[in-house]
Order: sequence, then structure tokens, then C-alpha cells
Amino acid sequence: MALNFGSLIEAGSSALLNELLAPMRDSDGIALASRYEVRFTPPSGSRGVGGPGASQNLFSKILFEDIGGGITRDVAYQCHTIALPSRGLTTVPDETIYGPARNLVQGYVFGDVSANFYLHSDLREKKFFETWQRIAFNPQTFAMGYYDDYVGSVQIYTLDQQNNRRYGVELVEAFPETISEQALSGEPSSTALQVAVGFKYRYWKNLT
Repeated sequence: MALNFGSLIEAGSSALLNELLAPMRDSDGIALASRYEVRFTPPSGSRGVGGPGASQNLFSKILFEDIGGGITRDVAYQCHTIALPSRGLTTVPDETIYGPARNLVQGYVFGDVSANFYLHSDLREKKFFETWQRIAFNPQTFAMGYYDDYVGSVQIYTLDQQNNRRYGVELVEAFPETISEQALSGEPSSTALQVAVGFKYRYWKNLT
């Protein structure tokens, strides 16, 4: 009996297509870049805002009041782009063996994270990060603050179609390093004003 190679190829293609489409058909579905949640926890170390031995920096008190007023929630809602952080291994070649060198892990590094925020008319999002930054230095004396005074955390979650958290990371000992400029113009425009914030942190951990 002769084999029908056309039918075999068609059956193989169909099986491959079904395998590729399987994640979109099961209960989990495909992860979408547009479904995420961000949470900010400003300074929370042993000398953190409002705690025993807290910084006497004026802006430390202002940020503490902002947190109580729910500003962190407002800022998180306005975050329209952010990235899950990268992590890489640093390696060195092992040349003590014959043949091709092998690479030995020497350490690991974490990539920077940046986020973009839409701004309310009072620029509360920009002011929130400016206040957080000012805890790192005394605006009256220009002295640098204690590390634990200005580091907090940032949590980033991916969500499924039912808004359940499926994956999450936390940026540990994080703080806003850079706040971008906002270009203004006298030309008529309906473009929403935005601010980009770059975060530094010590490391990130998987929350799930």
C-alpha cells in the first residue's frame, strides 16, 4: 500500500499548530504584556520613614504624610510601562584544562529598571518621586542621608485574564535614581504629559 506523504505532512503540520495554540486554549492562557500590577513601598528600613530613629529630613515627614494619604496607590495606577528586571551571570574562562575553555560563574548582576508614568495636572506622581529622592540628601545642608532612610521596595506582578497574580518580583532596597525631564511646548497638543523614573536596587527576588 502506497503511503500518502501529503496526508502525513498535513497531519504533522496540524499537530504542530495545535501544540503551538495549546496555551491559548487551556485555562491559563497566554501572558499579556498589558496585564500587570505595580506596588511601591517607600523607605521601610530600620531607620525608615515614621519609625524609631527615623530621619529628621523634612522631606521624610512629607513622604510619610503622602503615604498615609494614599499617594502610592495613585502613582502605581498611573504606571503605563515598566519591565520585569533582568539578571545575568558573570563568568571567567577556565584555561587550566586542555581543549576548549569552559566558563566558570564568578558572580551575578541585576539590570536597571525604568518605568513611565502619566501625570495628573498637579504632577503628583513627579512630586512623589522627587520627595523620595530628597530623603537621600539634606536639602538644607546637602549632607547625604543614611542608606536605610531612602531605600524601599518595588513589586511588579503579571496578571491573568481574571486579574489573579501569576508571577511577581520585588526590587529589594530600591530607590528612584533618575527622574526624566518633561518637555513643554506652546504648540497645541493633546498628548498626556509623562515622567520616566529609573530605579536602582540591590537585588530582586521572585515572589511566586
